[in-house]
Amino acid sequence: MRASSTVEDYLKCIFLAEHEFLAGQGARLEGAQLVPMGRIAARLKVAPASVTAMMKTLADSGLVAYEPYSGVRLLPAGRKLATHVLRRHRLIELFLVNVMGFDWSEVHSEAELLEHSVSGRMIERMDEMLGHPSVDPHGDPIPSADGHIELVDHPSLLKCALNQVVEVVRVTDQNAEFLRFAEREGLAPGSQVEVAARDETAGSVAVVSGAREFSLGFPAASKVLVREATS
Repeated sequence: MRASSTVEDYLKCIFLAEHEFLAGQGARLEGAQLVPMGRIAARLKVAPASVTAMMKTLADSGLVAYEPYSGVRLLPAGRKLATHVLRRHRLIELFLVNVMGFDWSEVHSEAELLEHSVSGRMIERMDEMLGHPSVDPHGDPIPSADGHIELVDHPSLLKCALNQVVEVVRVTDQNAEFLRFAEREGLAPGSQVEVAARDETAGSVAVVSGAREFSLGFPAASKVLVREATS
C-alpha cells in the first residue's frame, strides 16, 4: 500500500534537507547528519508540535531514526520511499516542460500536487517517453526506478574558478521568481558563463554571459551550480 501524501511530503523533505547538510559539509555518507525539527517545520510550513508527532509515527513505522531534542534521519526504508517520491516529482516536472510546454518556473507547484496521484505505470511511461533522463528541468538528479540517485557535488558561482568558462548544470532554488530571473540572466542549465571577480566586501559576484557582464549577490550565486565547460 502506498504511503499517504503527508508521509511522502515529510520523507521527501527530510531527504532533501539531509542532502543539503551533506553537500555543505562536502560529505558523502547519506543520513550522517540529523535534521532539526525546526528545519522540517519551516520547510513544510507546519507547527513544530505537528512535526514531532509525525516523526514519532514515522519512527514507529521504521522509516526514520528520531532523537528527541536533536533531530531525525532517514532509515533505509524511509530513504527508499523518499527517492521514489522524488523520482515522480522530477519526472513530472520534465514531462510538463518537454511534452506539455510548461515554463520551468511554474512546474514545481504542479508536480507537488501530481506526485501523489499518478500511478507507477504512468511514471514509467513518462520516463520512457522522455528517454530515461538523468536530470529534471532545473538540473536536479532524477532517482532511478530502484531508488538510486546520483549525487554529484558541483561548485556554485560562489566557489568556482575565476576567469574560466563554466556550464550551468543546476539551479537549486525552485522559487518561480528566482527561476525567471535565472533564465533572464542566462543562468539556466546548459548556459555557459564566466565569473570575472568576487567582491567579499560588497558580497557580489561579477558574471560574464556572452558579451554582457552583471552582478549577482552571494546568496543568488550560491544557488547556481556549474561545471567546467567542455567546449
